[in-house]
Amino acid sequence: MPAPRRVLIVEDEPLIAMMLEDFLDALEREAAGTADDVESALARIDAGGVEAAILDVNLRGGEQSWPVAARLAELDIPFILATGGAGDTIPEVWRDRPILSKPFTMDGVEKALNGLD
Repeated sequence: MPAPRRVLIVEDEPLIAMMLEDFLDALEREAAGTADDVESALARIDAGGVEAAILDVNLRGGEQSWPVAARLAELDIPFILATGGAGDTIPEVWRDRPILSKPFTMDGVEKALNGLD
């Protein structure tokens, strides 16, 4: 299977989302869009063209990205869980997924994405 090129970014902090877009560009990948909540992430996935995703575990307003993870898993689209660590609890069902710890580095994003290949 070819490496996923079009990566959806689910991140509620605009500066972090922009940084991830820049990292993807530098890594010769493409942002398949950004979403800052579950509803818009699900809509973006349903629109198609998403080959992988980076999911911030905790989104604004106490929302968590687990419904997005479930939809991606249903569609067999690989994803990475992004976490700030302290207090972020990954449910058992998702513990086998790659984890990207904040603060992000280009090297960390590259390694996580390459782990999906």
